[in-house]
Amino acid sequence: MSRFLWWWTAVLFLTSLLSGLAPSYERTTQSNAPKISTLEEIAQDIASAPCKDNERLNAARALFVKMGALVDMSIEKQDGIENLVIRKPGKSQERIVIGAHYDKVPDGCGAIDNWSGVVALAHIYKSLKDVTIEKTLIFVAFGKEEKGLLGSKALVKTIKKEELEQYCAMVNIDSLGMAAPQAPENLSSKVLMNLAAEIAQRMKIPFSKVTINGDADSSSFIAKKIPAITISALGNGWEHILHSSKDQVSSVNQFSAYAGYRLALALVAELCDLPCNTGRM
Repeated sequence: MSRFLWWWTAVLFLTSLLSGLAPSYERTTQSNAPKISTLEEIAQDIASAPCKDNERLNAARALFVKMGALVDMSIEKQDGIENLVIRKPGKSQERIVIGAHYDKVPDGCGAIDNWSGVVALAHIYKSLKDVTIEKTLIFVAFGKEEKGLLGSKALVKTIKKEELEQYCAMVNIDSLGMAAPQAPENLSSKVLMNLAAEIAQRMKIPFSKVTINGDADSSSFIAKKIPAITISALGNGWEHILHSSKDQVSSVNQFSAYAGYRLALALVAELCDLPCNTGRM
C-alpha cells in the first residue's frame, strides 16, 4: 500500500469510528461494553517506551498497573525467562492467549519492536477487564523473544496435554506503527487470518496478508497445534529500522499503532463469542 493511500485510509478509518461505524459490540451502550482507548492514549504510552532492555519488564508491569491490573498479575519464571502474566477469568475454562514480547535488541529504543505491541496488549486488557466474557483471557508480555522466542516457548511448555483443547486461540501483537495492519501468512493460522480480514473489512481498516523473513511468538503456539496469529504493521524498508538505532518513538506512526490495537481488540472480542474449535476448522 502506498504511503498516500495508507494516510488517506487512516483518515477514513478514524472518521468512520467517530461517526459510529465501528463494530456493533463497540457501539453498544450496555455497561458490559468494552472501554475503547483513544488515539491520544495509545500515542502517549508508546512515547514512554523505555530504551534499556533491563527496564522493559518493570515498565510493562507499571503499564498494566496503570490499566487497572491490580490483581491476577504475576511474573512467571522458568529456565531464566520472565513472562509477565495477567489472567482475566471467564465463565468457562476455555482460554485465549493475547501476547506481545517486551524485550528488545541492544540497538535503538525498540519503540516499534515491540513496545508498540506491549502498549496495544495493555490497552486491550483495559478495554476488556470489566467486561463479562465466556472465555478466560491470558495476557502475556513475553521475555527473550529476541533470543529465539524463549518466553513463548517457556509458556507453551507449561501447557498440559489434556488442557490443549481448552486453548482456543493465541493472538500475538508484534511491531505496530509503520503501515496498515497485516498478518504474516508464515506465522499465522489460516482461519484466524481470514477472520481478521473479515473483521477489518467490517471496521473499514485496511488489512493485508504478507510473508516476512523472521519469526514471532505465534509460532510457538502453532507448533503446539494451538491456532495463532501475529498482527503487525510493517511498511516498506522495515528491515532497515527494526533491530537498528532507527527504531525510536519518532519512527512510530500513531495511526498505524491505533489501527493495530483496534483490530486486535475486535479479533479477541469476536473469538470470545465463537466456538473454541473455530481456529481449528
